[in-house]
Amino acid sequence: MQKIAFPTDDGETISRHMGQAQYFLVAIIDDAGIIQFETRDKPRHNHESEQGQHEHSGQGMGPTMLAPIADCQVLISGGMGEPAYEHARKQGLNVILPAEKNIQSALDAYRSGELETDPRRIHKH
Repeated sequence: MQKIAFPTDDGETISRHMGQAQYFLVAIIDDAGIIQFETRDKPRHNHESEQGQHEHSGQGMGPTMLAPIADCQVLISGGMGEPAYEHARKQGLNVILPAEKNIQSALDAYRSGELETDPRRIHKH
């Protein structure tokens, strides 16, 4: 079984910034190739507080934000900050940052080995 997480706001489009996405859509692919989807809540990352400070909701970005997908092997995101990227890699996730915005199209491309990552989608902090 393989689990692939997508940060999203609508369940169809990959979020351009993982930290700001409303939730994760997780594709669960069983040994027979059957795909099921489930949504998982996630902490959100806010760029500005009321005082103009860079802040995170919950207990912080990295491990806390990734906790809902701790059982996943792959994270496909439209972009993310460098700290989150490093945390995801340390958690053992294969992180892919494609240009593709549609979740189903990205999933199909991933499964066929054609989904490419763009390291320019890592936001420097």
